[in-house]
Amino acid sequence: MLTIKHQNTIDNAVKANHERAFYSQYPEHPKAYGENAMEQGAEKYQQLLNKPYKQLLQTNEISWAGEELSPYSMEPLGVTYPIFDANTLVEKAAAAAPQWRNTIVSVRADILVETLEAIKDRFFEIAYATMHTTGQSFMMSFQASGPHANDRALEAIAMGYHEGTRYPATLLWEKPMGKTSLVLKKEFRAIPKGTGIVIGCSTFPVWNSLPGIFADLVTGNPVIVKPHPKAILPIAIAVSAIQQVLQEKGFSPNLCQLAADTSAAPISKTLCEHPGVQLIDYTGGSQFGNYVESLTGKTVFTEKAGVNSVIIDSVTDIDAVLQNLAFSVSLYSGQMCTAPQNFFIPQTGVTTTSGHLSFDEVVQKFKDAILSLVNNPKMGAGTLGALQNDTTLQRAHNANKLGAKVILEGQPIASEEFTHLRGYTPTLLEVNSSDKKIFEQELFGPVLLLIKTRDTNESIQLARQMAQQHGAITCAAYATNPEVKEKITEAMNSVFTPVSFNFTGFIWVNQHAAFSDFHVTGGNPAGNASFTNPEFILRRFVWVGNREVTGS
Repeated sequence: MLTIKHQNTIDNAVKANHERAFYSQYPEHPKAYGENAMEQGAEKYQQLLNKPYKQLLQTNEISWAGEELSPYSMEPLGVTYPIFDANTLVEKAAAAAPQWRNTIVSVRADILVETLEAIKDRFFEIAYATMHTTGQSFMMSFQASGPHANDRALEAIAMGYHEGTRYPATLLWEKPMGKTSLVLKKEFRAIPKGTGIVIGCSTFPVWNSLPGIFADLVTGNPVIVKPHPKAILPIAIAVSAIQQVLQEKGFSPNLCQLAADTSAAPISKTLCEHPGVQLIDYTGGSQFGNYVESLTGKTVFTEKAGVNSVIIDSVTDIDAVLQNLAFSVSLYSGQMCTAPQNFFIPQTGVTTTSGHLSFDEVVQKFKDAILSLVNNPKMGAGTLGALQNDTTLQRAHNANKLGAKVILEGQPIASEEFTHLRGYTPTLLEVNSSDKKIFEQELFGPVLLLIKTRDTNESIQLARQMAQQHGAITCAAYATNPEVKEKITEAMNSVFTPVSFNFTGFIWVNQHAAFSDFHVTGGNPAGNASFTNPEFILRRFVWVGNREVTGS
């Protein structure tokens, strides 16, 4: 048996999963990884550009292709990736599976923590790749695709280890039968369901993919990683690191394969419908997500689109509240699945400890807060980042044509460092509560809707309705009255939406912490799964018990 090297890390992660307190195995500050690590990562990233990506331990490709474009320079990355036939990928996964399946979960978990250590050594390389495929700022790219993603992966490993060791592997079961006893030897095996695929998204290609990848692997299933064709490089680096460790430990690198494709010749549906694929993890738009959920004979985990709300009833300090919200909506230009879109404000205005503010005064203050951030030379461009694709840019550009009152019109982002940056500042629109045709749709990107309601009760009713019908991953609320807070909690929790109350300062509704916050609840149309609750793990394997009579 292989020596267990990372038992302490695994035990600490299991403990953190249970306690839900702050815990992080991977520091989020770049300086924690060495003085020259950022510079070395930048060099390694540059060395990957304009050539075939040959670090994968996979063979039998049928062609090479790549179409990634930096949202900062608007120039192609020039990286091509091996393209594989779907049958080849599935067959190789199946061939690699038996050895891994028959390895005890403690050894699997230990090897997987070792792969995270290998990924850690490439955090900065991955960060630059994330930045120049997604449009995230460098710091967000580093944190989201590096330490935060690794922590989420470790969370899944720990949950898989805990559930996989819940029952004894073998025992003698004795039932008294008067003067004699019936004795059975029993064994309990956690049998993996089979090959999984993880379909990634273009905005968070690592953070959204690692939980599914490691949930599959820790439960004994091989996994095929199908990235978005516009954001392959970040997760390709991670897969390379995983494959290298697997091979070093005596396992087939085909336990974790990259399945790159192109927009013109997508492979996702072929893989999803392949009879050799049993597990599907998907992050992305609702249309394809609904298709994935409709497939029969598959175990499916989805994170789709949603419409996230903010309910403003009463506040202590309106300026602190709106500064917080301005940052939340500007962070990565609203391209986060947790970003707020709909802001429900009573037509009578908002009560603060400094006095009452009218609806129009709140709107003006929100506009000023956004402008203050966007126009800040030190914070603006770095907070907004760039837009991942032209569709999001066009949606932002055309937001003034939705039929709403334009409070603040978005503008192209001016950047001294990246003169060709694809970016757009937030557009702030005002609508009435009757304008559902406008605010009930997801307007992914830097488009915000201020919705004038009759009162807070209507605000709650509409936010609940949006979550129930269209899905929601987050809900922020501002209320100083305990009864109002409880009413909001009851309403939103009833449609399986968590509430973040009275956030100001350096904590934003967009953020979900590994080992503590469940990312997506799985209870509304925004997705059917959650990072990382027990169901995210348990549905990937089946407990089977075997019995044998040994005496009486």
